[in-house]
Amino acid sequence: MATFIIEGGHKLSGDITPQGAKNEALQVICAVLLTSKKVTIGNIPNIRDVNKLIFILKELGVKINQIDEHTYTFEADNLDLKYLESDDFKRDGSSLRGSIMIVGPLLARFGKGYIPRPGGDKIGRRRLDTHFEGFIKLGAKLRYNHDEKFYGVEADQLVGTSMLLEEASVTGTANIIMAAVLAKGVSTIYNAACEPYIQQLCRMLNKMGAKISGVGSNLLSIEGVDSLNGCEHKILPDMIEIGSWIGMAAMTKSSLTIKDVSWNDLGLIPSIFKKLGINLERRGDDIFIPEQSNYEIQNFMDGSILTIADAPWPGFTPDLLSIILVIATQAKGSLLIHQKMFESRLFFVDKLIDMGAKVILCDPHRATVIGMNHESSLKGTTMTSPDIRAGVSLLIAALSAKGTSTIHNIEQIDRGYEKIDERLRAIGAKITRTEQCI
Repeated sequence: MATFIIEGGHKLSGDITPQGAKNEALQVICAVLLTSKKVTIGNIPNIRDVNKLIFILKELGVKINQIDEHTYTFEADNLDLKYLESDDFKRDGSSLRGSIMIVGPLLARFGKGYIPRPGGDKIGRRRLDTHFEGFIKLGAKLRYNHDEKFYGVEADQLVGTSMLLEEASVTGTANIIMAAVLAKGVSTIYNAACEPYIQQLCRMLNKMGAKISGVGSNLLSIEGVDSLNGCEHKILPDMIEIGSWIGMAAMTKSSLTIKDVSWNDLGLIPSIFKKLGINLERRGDDIFIPEQSNYEIQNFMDGSILTIADAPWPGFTPDLLSIILVIATQAKGSLLIHQKMFESRLFFVDKLIDMGAKVILCDPHRATVIGMNHESSLKGTTMTSPDIRAGVSLLIAALSAKGTSTIHNIEQIDRGYEKIDERLRAIGAKITRTEQCI
């Protein structure tokens, strides 16, 4: 098991370029299964979750050629569908939550899709009902093996229909879109997720010959087509990583420039950080964070304590709440974090309390943070990363802390952040990676 050793208290400086977006990559890579033609995708992040999905597609028979570190071609012209019912697939698919998104395109193109119950973060229940209810409304039949926790959907012909999603699930919306593009007739999806990554998927599919309208809204209309062609596509920069770099700059009192952020796709992210008192400057398509000795949390207009909560896009992404919480520990003022979507995502705060942070975990969904205004440093300690976002939040805390911190189970961080230790060292961090047993 790999471990990070971090010597805290060092300032960072320089430029950093965000990786390609993990969540978009998992969607658009699955979309290559919709066509037998060659698809080229650029800016693919070199991270564990994405590499695992690429491995699964290769085992399925997709011809994959790596052009450079971040560019691949995919050609799904001769698939081995028997792999989907193999023990190897049950093992491979169950280790990656993103593997659920191969089901929609396989169902659309081949009339069947199978998946073991996928794994991923331990952040609470993440139900799959939205995915399968959408497939059923398009005419698929669902079967579920409770003993093996194995899902299957089959259909002779998917047929367009109108549906209202119970939740604006991002992966659920992506899966249903990919199923509907080859269905007979017109499908409308209301309460669809409309994150930039969903918009990117729709634009890519339209370049392939799909007919999707309403892109960017929560009401999508999809006119089914007989087949799709190949295309070239470039993945957006990862907004969660961008927020992570902002947090690192603020907590370490550093000056950083984050390059090529696709500012217009960041939504509320810059304004939420500004509410914490963090200065951000837009310089073209870059974000410049100047060095700050302190930052003060704004209250609401009536003077009440600021609450930051997650919500479906264009609301604030839940993936950044852990980072917002860590930043608030060294702010001036107090903040209430309300994590609505996942009931286990705030349980990492006990590690911050051990480091000296003033955090009150009100319940599984809410935490109150009393900022210390950089008057009392966090103290280095030994921690274990429970999930991707909590892991990088603890890393941010360690970078600002007095003394040395150890973070175990950093494979969780590697699932979502590309070579983060190397990139941190390049801008002045004191961080090493070791293989240790705990």
